[in-house]
Amino acid sequence: MTPTTATAHEIAPFRLFDLTVLRTRRLGPSVLRITLGGPGAEGFSGGGRDQSLSILLPRPGQREAVVPAGGGGAWHEKWRALPEGERAVTRSYAVRAQRLRADGSTEVDLDVVLHDAGGPGCRWALAASPGDRLAVLGPTAADNAAVRFRPPADTDWVLIRADETALPAAAAALEWLPAGLPARVWLEIPRTEDRQALNTAAKARIRWLVRSEGAVCGVETVRAAELPGGTPYAWIAGEASGVRALHHHLVHERGFGHERVTSSAYWRRGLPEQQA
Repeated sequence: MTPTTATAHEIAPFRLFDLTVLRTRRLGPSVLRITLGGPGAEGFSGGGRDQSLSILLPRPGQREAVVPAGGGGAWHEKWRALPEGERAVTRSYAVRAQRLRADGSTEVDLDVVLHDAGGPGCRWALAASPGDRLAVLGPTAADNAAVRFRPPADTDWVLIRADETALPAAAAALEWLPAGLPARVWLEIPRTEDRQALNTAAKARIRWLVRSEGAVCGVETVRAAELPGGTPYAWIAGEASGVRALHHHLVHERGFGHERVTSSAYWRRGLPEQQA
């Protein structure tokens, strides 16, 4: 993911967690939910909404991922300093949910989009089974820089647009929104069976845009929509070119302030998943 937002927040600590796959479940033809936990999850503290983490995967021929010692702010630089052909493959995912169970243990849900020509992340997800171990770079404090969904206090209504790769973050953000806050939501998915039941106390109007049913893309649908008055906040995420186009539309055609639009490019069309 490559998030951009006008508001900067202090970076809270991140560190490596040694997590265990607890279970997997297909949510639809295009999405697989993987639940992680185990003793290594102690101290994982996400901020909800579009909280992200990075999984570290071994390269072909390796038994386990090669990762730098330690976590913290310089971790990425340490990872890049390792030989390119040896260092772990990293993939970022939104945390769909984090739960504290009655026994005090922590569970973390990741929803992984499955592609026909999937790369390392997709292959890992399809092969994942209970008991598998996974190195994860995750947050140790809820208010951290990986959380980008931050409506200002004076927000009157929220606009959310996401494709299937950003659906987990959009769903978590909807759960976080306060009761009664108006929200206009467009969610683009590949197939009808990929629809999910979403929970929110917000006054949300949710529209599913199903590509297999011939739906117009989310960018064009939002352009044609009549939007509420008042002070908005927009969160748009998914394929990079669509995110850029919608950001431009909201700021330059709708008059949204730059500080009221958060844009996150989760992938780039035409770029193989191995390089995304």
